[in-house]
Amino acid sequence: MTPPAVENPGMEIHIHPFELIKARDKTSAGLYLHTSPEFYMKELLAMNQDLTNIFNLSYCFRDEPDSPIHRNQFLMLEWYRKNERYEKIMYDIVDLIKYCQQYLAQFERPIVTTEHFPNVTVQELFQDYLNFDILDFLDSDDLKNKIEKDFKDVPLPHASCSWDDYFFLLFLNKIEPQLINYPFLLIKEYPAPLSALSTLKENDPRVCERFEVYMNGVELCNCFNEITDHQELKLRFKAQQQEKKIVYNYELPWPNRFMKIMKDGYPKSSGIALGVERLLHSLTGIEQPFFNDNS
Repeated sequence: MTPPAVENPGMEIHIHPFELIKARDKTSAGLYLHTSPEFYMKELLAMNQDLTNIFNLSYCFRDEPDSPIHRNQFLMLEWYRKNERYEKIMYDIVDLIKYCQQYLAQFERPIVTTEHFPNVTVQELFQDYLNFDILDFLDSDDLKNKIEKDFKDVPLPHASCSWDDYFFLLFLNKIEPQLINYPFLLIKEYPAPLSALSTLKENDPRVCERFEVYMNGVELCNCFNEITDHQELKLRFKAQQQEKKIVYNYELPWPNRFMKIMKDGYPKSSGIALGVERLLHSLTGIEQPFFNDNS
C-alpha cells in the first residue's frame, strides 16, 4: 500500500489536495494527502524488475464539494501493467464489471446489468451530438469562437480560458448529460491538449491514448497509455504548474522524487484509476454505497 502523506500529491490543474499542518505550531509539515497513489506506484514499477502487474486499493483525498458521486475521502482502485498498452486495460475494466455484476447477482437486491460494452472516440461523440469535428478546433480562440457562434446557450466566462476549459464547457453542458442513456460507454482518444500523462497516438498526434468509462452517466475511471519521455513530462508539469498558479493562485512543490524516477528510466506501461464507490453506485443505484443504513 502506498503512503498517504507525500511531498507532492499530483500536478493536475483542477485537482486540489489537502496540506498537512502541524497541530503544535500551525506550520506546514511539507506534506500533502495524496490525490492518487500514482507517483509511488510508478516508482515501484520502475525499481522492481520482477513486478509487471501491480494494484493499489486505498483512500485518496481531494478538496472538492461533496455530492452523491464526490467525497473528500474516497476509495480508489489503481492498477498498472508493465510493457502493456492501454488497450489491454480496456479488457480489464470490462472483465471487472462483468465479475462485479455476477457477484452482486447472488444477493437479493436489484443491480444494474450491462450486456453491451461499446466504445467511441471523443471525435465521434462531438460529431454525433454537436455536429462538428472537435479535432478541427484545437486552438483555444477557434474553439471559443465556435461556442459563441453555434452554442449560445453554453455560458462563457468573460475572462479568456485555456483550451481545456472551453472543451469541458461543451462536453459537460452538451454531451455528458446524454451519457446517462448508456449503461456502459468507453470513451477513448481524447484531444491532445487533454493528454495529461498519456502518450500521443503515433499515427494521429491530434489525439492522446487515454480512455474514460461512464456507466449511466457517471464517470468511473481514467486510463492512460503512460508517457515515459522525461523531457516531455517536464514540459507538461511546468505548464500545469503555471496554469494552476494563474487560475487558483497557488502552486505545488516540484515532484523531484518522481522526476528522478522518470529520468532514470520508467518502463512502458499503462495505468488506470477507478473510483470504487462510483462503481458500486453505478451497479446498485445506492447513492452512497458505503454510507447507507440499509446496505
